[in-house]
Amino acid sequence: MKKLLLCMMVITVLFSETEFAEPKPSIENPRKIVFPITKGDDVSINHVLSSANNVMKFYGPENVQIAIVCYSKGIRTLLKKEKKIALRVRSLQMYDVEFIACGNTMRTMKIKPEELIEDIEIVTAGIVELVERSLKGWTYIYP
Repeated sequence: MKKLLLCMMVITVLFSETEFAEPKPSIENPRKIVFPITKGDDVSINHVLSSANNVMKFYGPENVQIAIVCYSKGIRTLLKKEKKIALRVRSLQMYDVEFIACGNTMRTMKIKPEELIEDIEIVTAGIVELVERSLKGWTYIYP
């Protein structure tokens, strides 16, 4: 009996619900989360895209705003020619996830706007976008 009680206590602790901070996430008060993608390998890119997807599933797409800023080698995420990754990006865009390209990276790598997936915002500097979003209350997550 003691073992069963101990097991139940451990399970309760392991699977307890997340306690939301105030204000609780809602349409009026969505969680605002910004992710960077700076590495160009499939594992790194897919890790960030999956993390964003998991956050959206947890809160519900109506209770969270997600922006993904791509710069340096991470700009590969936003290229049309990367078919598998582009499919994942478009899927997240359907849930209003913002994708942002670094103009400095594009210029350095000689990437033209027409090489990007549709509906990508281009900013002057990706790193500055992360700073400004953080200062506006967005939570910066580097998975």
